[in-house]
Amino acid sequence: MDINVRRQSQAQVIRLRGDLKIGEAVDSFRQTLEELFEAGDCRLVVSIAEVPMIDSSGIGVLVRSLTTAKQRGGNLKLVNPSKLALQTLKIVGLVNLFEIFNDEGEAAQSFS
Repeated sequence: MDINVRRQSQAQVIRLRGDLKIGEAVDSFRQTLEELFEAGDCRLVVSIAEVPMIDSSGIGVLVRSLTTAKQRGGNLKLVNPSKLALQTLKIVGLVNLFEIFNDEGEAAQSFS
């Protein structure tokens, strides 16, 4: 799992590359999110265009992080989910939980 974090506008943009599945990938992603929350960041944009597969543990981290962000006055928005990632979110009935954008910049600007 490759994780790239950068600030854009008022949000932190997290770009993921690789399968978001149980083990090191999910652990690294969770750690990244925890560090952002500890630093006071709660406006998160997660780009999952290059995430071919998400398992239940990956979905769990996304949902928990969305909840934490909202509790702190922010949000977690998804960008450009791959076909399989979007299908997985639909199957588990969580696709409507997230705001989904086609563009990172658009998602980051939506916090303004």
